[in-house]
Amino acid sequence: MDVKKIVLAYSGGLDTSVILKWLEEEYECPVIAYAANVGQTEDWDAIREKGMATGAEKVIISDLRKEFVEDYIFPAFRCNAIYEGSYLLGTSLARPIIGKEQVRIAHAEGADAVSHGATGKGNDQVRFELSYLGIDPSLKIIAPWRIWDLNSRAKLEEFAKKRNIPVPTTKKNPYSSDENILHISFEGGLLEDPWNEPDEDMYRLSVSPENAPDKATYLEIDFEKGDPVAINGERMDPLPLFEALNKVAGANGIGRLDLLENRFVGMKSRGIYETPGGTLLRNAHRDLETMCMDREVMRIRDSLVPRYALLVYNGFWFSPERELLQVTMDESQKTVNGTVRMKLYKGNCVSVGKKSEQSLYQESFATFEEDDVYNQADAGGFIRLNGLRLQLVAMQKK
Repeated sequence: MDVKKIVLAYSGGLDTSVILKWLEEEYECPVIAYAANVGQTEDWDAIREKGMATGAEKVIISDLRKEFVEDYIFPAFRCNAIYEGSYLLGTSLARPIIGKEQVRIAHAEGADAVSHGATGKGNDQVRFELSYLGIDPSLKIIAPWRIWDLNSRAKLEEFAKKRNIPVPTTKKNPYSSDENILHISFEGGLLEDPWNEPDEDMYRLSVSPENAPDKATYLEIDFEKGDPVAINGERMDPLPLFEALNKVAGANGIGRLDLLENRFVGMKSRGIYETPGGTLLRNAHRDLETMCMDREVMRIRDSLVPRYALLVYNGFWFSPERELLQVTMDESQKTVNGTVRMKLYKGNCVSVGKKSEQSLYQESFATFEEDDVYNQADAGGFIRLNGLRLQLVAMQKK
C-alpha cells in the first residue's frame, strides 16, 4: 500500500507503541500518534513523551469529554439504549467519537491513512473502521493485527526491546481494560473462565456494595426533554453533571456488571463492567418516562431499543438507520420533563418519587376512593368487545 502519512489511534500501551514503530518501518512514512481523552485516567504528559520517543512525527491529544457526553452518551440514554438487557454500551459509544476525531486530524495534517490497535478478534476493529468509512471512505485503513506476524505478547515485547521502545510491561494487571467517562471494562486473565469470581481489587470506579455506606443516599435529578439538567436543584452542564453522577453512584456501589456477551464477530466473551453514573441515570430516566410518556408511544419506542442498541454495539453510529432511529427516539422525549428522587443504597438505585408538569398520571382517575370522572360500568362493554375474538375461538373449538 502506497501511504504518505498515517494517523494512529494511540494509547501509549504496549500494542500501540509497537504499532507506531512498526508502521514507521513498514510504510517508511511519518506517523502521527493521536490520543483521545474521553474521560479515562491517564498521564497525558507521559503519553506525549512516550509517543515522541517512539518515533511519532507529532503527538496530538484531543479532549473529547464534553462532546462525548453531550453528543453520544446523552443521545443514547434518551433512547434507554442497552445491549442484551444489561450492557450500557460504554466502549461502543466511545469508538465513533474517537474515529471521527481521527479522521478530522487526518484531514488537518494531510494524512492519507488511519490505523488502530484493535485485534482481529474483537468488536473495536469493526467500530473504528465503520466510523472511518462512514465519514471519509477515501482514507486508507491499516489494521496491523490482521496483517503482521507479531501475534503474541512475547513477540510484541521482543520487538519493543530490540528497538528500545519505552513501554513498561508488568504481570500485576493481567486484564485488558477500556476506560472512559461512562464506564470501565475488564476482560482476559482469570475472567476468561466464567466460573471465576472477579477479584475485588480489580474495580476502580465503585466500592463494593458490602463496603458502601450503611445509610441510604437520596438525590433528585431534573430532566428536560429526556436529558438530565440538574442535581438536587443545581443546574449543571452535561460533563460536570455526569461526573457528579459517577461519583455519588460509585460511592454507593452502583453499576457493576458481569456479562457474557455476544460479539459482532461471532464469539462470546466475558466482560466485567463498572458504569455507576450511567446505571443511575438510566434508572431515573426510565422511571420519569412512566409518568410523562404516552403508553403507545412508549411501546413503539421500546420495540426499537434493541435495534438501536445493536447498531451502536456493532459500530453503525454513522449509519442512516441509526440517525433515523435517533430522530424518532428524540421525538418521544419532548414530554419527558420533570424530577425524579432516587434512593441509593449498597448497589441499588431505585426511584422513590417523581413529579412533572406534563404528567399523564391523574390521581382523580386512578384513585380507589370515590370519584366522579370514571364510570366503572363502561368497563363491561370494553371487556366484551375485547373478548369477542376469544369468544369466537371458544365457540369454534366447542
